[in-house]
Amino acid sequence: MLIKDLPTPHLVLDRRKLENNQARMRARAAELGVRLRPHGKTAKSAEVVRRAVGDGPLAVTVSTLREAHYFAENGIRDIVDANCIAPNRLPEAAALLREGVDLAITIDSPDVAAEVVRVGQGQGIRFAVMLEVDVGEHRGGVAPDSEALLAAARILHEGGMEVRGVLAHAGHTYGCTDADAVAVIAEAERAGAVTAAERIRATGIPCREVSVGSTPGALFARHLEGVTEFRPGVYMFMDLFQAGVGCCGLDDIALSVLSSVINHRTAEGTAHIDAGGLALSKDRSTASQPTDRHYGLVTDVAGAPFPSLTVEAVHQEHGRLGGAGGVPFEVLPIGARVRVLPNHACMTAAMYERYAVVDGTELGEDQPVVEFWGRVNGW
Repeated sequence: MLIKDLPTPHLVLDRRKLENNQARMRARAAELGVRLRPHGKTAKSAEVVRRAVGDGPLAVTVSTLREAHYFAENGIRDIVDANCIAPNRLPEAAALLREGVDLAITIDSPDVAAEVVRVGQGQGIRFAVMLEVDVGEHRGGVAPDSEALLAAARILHEGGMEVRGVLAHAGHTYGCTDADAVAVIAEAERAGAVTAAERIRATGIPCREVSVGSTPGALFARHLEGVTEFRPGVYMFMDLFQAGVGCCGLDDIALSVLSSVINHRTAEGTAHIDAGGLALSKDRSTASQPTDRHYGLVTDVAGAPFPSLTVEAVHQEHGRLGGAGGVPFEVLPIGARVRVLPNHACMTAAMYERYAVVDGTELGEDQPVVEFWGRVNGW
């Protein structure tokens, strides 16, 4: 099949760019002396994660138990669920452990620690638990110097559970636009996680893992002394927001949405494509950056951007193309194919069941689709 034969909208993945991005992060992990545990929540694909780890340990981070089941079924069984688990999902996590999956769950409160002990003891399961530390994002976790951290660790340890380690995510690096600012936050993340682990160990409770994450932090941290692993994820695909942070260039973005021009609005200088809010997502993250890409940057089928042309508005199944100088109608007649680079790869990919994989060497509509890779959705 050729790319021109795909139904639209369709998720397209450039394998050459993907593998270049993955190799860059493996080299970064080696440079920093940490284990790479790639986050699977962006790709949600076993094919992508296998390529991400290369010859390294076959391990993955997930954000849902559905992802954990999927990766385990596909032979990737060393798993950290980095989202704080809802207590009602503990029996499902216990079932994965009984199946031999090396799953670590995440919590951030003594109350949930007590529930983990109750369910674990009731089912004869020893949960491995990561304690989430808040290093400045204020989304989840407890402060590194808090009594709640030690209380949760004590409850787990005394209840026969394993305190596997501590986990931090400095998501506020995404508000930065230069490497130096990211490095400052990455150091606070590292220091906070290391401090939390040291405090737990000082009570006599083992705490072997110190896990940090985020693509900007992984790329721009000056060192990760005391950290055992990092968990970046979006780096594999990159996106317009990551380009705005300085993590990549436009040519590094491996993911795009293939779509078709379905009408011209010549009086307004606009046109519509068959990819709207569901196909592209309504993420407007680049609106906070110096260059606003609206709902996605428009390229030709070969991946070359049209100057200033973006998806400037979306309805559920319609995307409106516009920009300075208007739509080049002679280049984009009705039926023409375009590709849209996403603001946020994780959100854009979420509606799709598979990737159409191209190798990035053949240009134009005659690019062959070399493979289709499945992905998992849901919770």
